[in-house]
Amino acid sequence: MRGSDSLNAAGWRLAAVIVIAVILLLGLLPVGRLVMTAIAPGGELDFSAFLDRLTKPAALRAVWNTLDTAFFGAALALAIGAPFAGAVAITDLPTRRFLGFLLLMPLIIAPQVTALSWLHLTGPSSTLLNMLGIAPPPGTPNPILGRTGIILLYGVQHAPIVFITLRAGLVGLPGDLIEAARASGSSLPRAFVTIILPLMRPWIAASAALAFVSGIGNFGIPALLGLPVNYLTLSTLIYRQMSSFGPGVLPQMASLSVLIGGLALVGIAVQSLALRGHHARYAAGRTVQFLLGRWRVPLAALCWLALIVMLFLPALALVATSLVPAFGVPLTWQTVTLANYEEVMLRQAATVRAFINSTLLAGSAALILALGTIPVAIIMERFGARNRRLLQGVAELPYALPGIVLAIACILLFLRPLPLIGSLYATAWIILIAYLMRFLTLALKPVASAVAQIPADLDEAAASSGASPLRRVITISAPLAAPAAVAGGLLVFMSAFNELTVSALLWSSRNETLGVVLFSLEEAGLGTQAAAVAVATVVVVVTLLAVLDGFARRLPAGVLPWR
Repeated sequence: MRGSDSLNAAGWRLAAVIVIAVILLLGLLPVGRLVMTAIAPGGELDFSAFLDRLTKPAALRAVWNTLDTAFFGAALALAIGAPFAGAVAITDLPTRRFLGFLLLMPLIIAPQVTALSWLHLTGPSSTLLNMLGIAPPPGTPNPILGRTGIILLYGVQHAPIVFITLRAGLVGLPGDLIEAARASGSSLPRAFVTIILPLMRPWIAASAALAFVSGIGNFGIPALLGLPVNYLTLSTLIYRQMSSFGPGVLPQMASLSVLIGGLALVGIAVQSLALRGHHARYAAGRTVQFLLGRWRVPLAALCWLALIVMLFLPALALVATSLVPAFGVPLTWQTVTLANYEEVMLRQAATVRAFINSTLLAGSAALILALGTIPVAIIMERFGARNRRLLQGVAELPYALPGIVLAIACILLFLRPLPLIGSLYATAWIILIAYLMRFLTLALKPVASAVAQIPADLDEAAASSGASPLRRVITISAPLAAPAAVAGGLLVFMSAFNELTVSALLWSSRNETLGVVLFSLEEAGLGTQAAAVAVATVVVVVTLLAVLDGFARRLPAGVLPWR
């Protein structure tokens, strides 16, 4: 038995080493390579050159634009998300749960699709506005382009982040405090201002920081709304310079990427500090609930009106644009056509290839991560809590950093030929590896939660019956964690299927992805075809969302943000 125990211990140690190596390779290696290229491009530290690259006029202007749009976009996201969080979490508003589910749609839909839908809603070429006879005069600039439009869509796109964060705080507030205040003669508004707001300050700060970080790294919205009018943020500046000059400007791009990553990590640190120790401020109790009385229906109508403006009208405009043969043609029973869908899904080689590529790349990443995270989570569960949190933090790093930063890091890692396999640059493999790095934490979190909830008694009983560690993993832990792994895989697929921020710099000829093709079609003036691609991707994502929701009862709490 001693020899068997020694062998089992050696096997667990080897497995632990492999898990640590995988997480470090996927999480830490690309970041380390990026930082070294930024501060030591020739192999020697050169901070003066690093600072010179960051203080160029174009870089300084892009930094200001990035901070400006991210700050005001976060403020707008807070203004949108906070009232919805309050209405859903602590009132008896009719249809509040369905309203909360719909508000999360911008978080599920890719930013470039959001930007495209608003582009086709506004401006003189809007099919929907022309149908209604309220389009601006021909030649009028589209009001959504530039700084104001970017801030507006940051607010819409990132409001779900605020909503999720604030709702998590609100549902934990004890109603006893409010009842005590009411019994002392305090009005509801006064109780809200003097009790709920002070308790919610950490959550408010955390949600604003997360929305700010999301604005720092957003590429799809400033690319579609800023590039046409030469309004550059850091992410679009990197894209433009890489597209114009290629890998020759990698030290400059690495420096800008480190700056973006630093800004994002500062925001994440603020969020973490804001939430530190929040759970110890008050004891748990009955959940707070405000009865709206005669205001229930008017407030519900106001919420629905807001969602119609933010979600349904842009979506309707996108669909209407995809059904006309060309811009400027009114949508009538005589002009409605499915030719754009036939063109992009059947006849146009690049878009057909992009559908296949995105399905294969997103599906491969989802499958690899769904299968791989089960043994990783099982082995990590044997680590101490501190080491486990450290490894989870390393796994989250590529997801926390903006996608454009990860793309530059992958170019730096795989530009030069590797032993046996050569260079991965300009191949589909570099995109797949980037997806594995970026979405590892999406697949790992639900599986880790499921593994943590598996009763230890099951494993101990199997061990006392003589089952080997491998057999216990295969027959007990893996089947119990499988539903969470499927959910994690679906989350990865939805996130990767039409993403743009990573593949914008990594795609190559015949390796286009849907996000890249959509962006290229819009840039080329083929907006009706771009709209058809966007609608098709939304249908796929929403279908998967419905499938994922069907797994909700079999998943650990907190895995699905709308549950």
